Amino acid sequence: MTTTRILPPTPEAHQSQLLIRSIFEQSLKYEPNREIIYRDLVRHTYLDFNKRVARLAHVLTNHLQIAQGKTVAFLDYDSHRYLEGYFAIPMVGAVLHMINFRLSPDEILYTINHAEDAVIFCHEDFLPILEGMQGKMETVQHIVLLSDSGTTPETSLTLSGEYEDLLLQQPDTYDFPYFSEDSIATTFYTTGTTGLPKGVYFSHRQLVLHTFGLATALGAMDNALKIGSNDVYMPITPMFHVHAWGFPYLATFLGMQQVYPGRYEPPMLLKLVLQEKVTVSHCVPTILQMLVNHPQVKTFDLTNWKVVIGGSALPRGLAMAAMDLGIEIITGYGMSETCPVLSLTYLNRKTMSHLTEEEEADLRVKTGRPIQMVDIKLMNEEGQLLPSDGKSTGEIVVRAPWLTQGYYKDEERSHELWQYGYLHTGDIATIAPDGVITITDRKKDVIKSGGEWISSLLIESLISQHPDVQETAVVAVPDQRWQERPLALIVAKPDTNLTDEDLIRHMEQFSDSGKISHYAVPKQYKFVSEIPKTSVGKIDKKRIKKELEV
Repeated sequence: MTTTRILPPTPEAHQSQLLIRSIFEQSLKYEPNREIIYRDLVRHTYLDFNKRVARLAHVLTNHLQIAQGKTVAFLDYDSHRYLEGYFAIPMVGAVLHMINFRLSPDEILYTINHAEDAVIFCHEDFLPILEGMQGKMETVQHIVLLSDSGTTPETSLTLSGEYEDLLLQQPDTYDFPYFSEDSIATTFYTTGTTGLPKGVYFSHRQLVLHTFGLATALGAMDNALKIGSNDVYMPITPMFHVHAWGFPYLATFLGMQQVYPGRYEPPMLLKLVLQEKVTVSHCVPTILQMLVNHPQVKTFDLTNWKVVIGGSALPRGLAMAAMDLGIEIITGYGMSETCPVLSLTYLNRKTMSHLTEEEEADLRVKTGRPIQMVDIKLMNEEGQLLPSDGKSTGEIVVRAPWLTQGYYKDEERSHELWQYGYLHTGDIATIAPDGVITITDRKKDVIKSGGEWISSLLIESLISQHPDVQETAVVAVPDQRWQERPLALIVAKPDTNLTDEDLIRHMEQFSDSGKISHYAVPKQYKFVSEIPKTSVGKIDKKRIKKELEV
């Protein structure tokens, strides 16, 4: 029996650890005078940022007495303060809990207690949420105010100070400790189809490797959307949602100018994109839909804006609308459990030169190819891996260096997540021989009609191409004859007279051309003013189905 060869290190040799401080320490190397901007309220340089992170570290360890391993929560909009928390909290050895303020108060309270938060940094707008939880937060010792107004509002809470005031009282250097790269750095909660939110967690090592993976996939590859240190970054995915897809760590690692919009308001978002010359963002389709449909959007020059779409499928109609505005758009895929990025559209310039606009849009809406270091397979319900032949359909399962190792304090669901040694995504897909992934549906959303499977995502993408459709969602409804049939919720564009018959004719052209089978054409349409969304802006099909039952 042979074994691999391991040599003992030289006693004096430094054993480097992949810690978040490894990312932070790059931020002053090349462009220390680049700015970090918060709305139209705050501007400071990376030099200032480094000092502020050091001061926050002193607040944590000296003023709040936070020991390594304790959990510190942020309840804030996307801000420069949140970015400082992304670094200072894990760098002192604590765990950053990113609270999703769009959850219900009961769910927020559950996550605070389950994560065992010791401190909550809370924006003034969210104080009423915590006021309603007084006496119920089991481990919270301190609440620190985050104020945009510069004043302290009246509150029944006992506050341990205001963020800016506390920072001013601290030194601007800090000797950050070294510890194991496997130490937990972050945690947050993902809502499932049933039960309470599930806590996922990520180590320093995983976050550093995810940053390297993003830098390689978006920086080194000849892709349609390519980013580098000269880009200007602004998230339009909340910072509480899977580390804002890891981009704040990447932007800091590369020393990009960063813009944080606070509360998401279309006029402010567009103002910042234009005023600060934002070149790279990421968001869910519903946010892009809101911006693309803004009354003044065609008066703006968006040709330098690159956007990664994720969270749910990018409808082809929306992709075409964005492309018509000059936006460089691609699809990203991942989930809360995966840190998140697993795959991105890969569309190199040589390939693009041979494509029509419609063919290019078809590739941009697909799930893309796995980024570096990610191994994606298809698996059937018996745990057997399926071929990547473009025909076999199965659940996406994955291995990568940055996947959560389980659900916090939930052994049973952790074993389910990692059954057969792969992380199970719950997404159904095909994988072509060239590696391009096409997600056909979520396992829970696929429609079975007369023994045949119908992809709700494909139907949504085709309906979205009707010029009078602003937004759509397709779900299964019971049918006595066929078991299930698709029903489409439709938000029509203003001042249009869209009818069921218009949509049926529109969809029948796709069945006539062979894009879908005739049985996949929805015959039921429900016109609504808005489509229910989850806390992170995805279409909430669970809620839609429940409301249709009433």
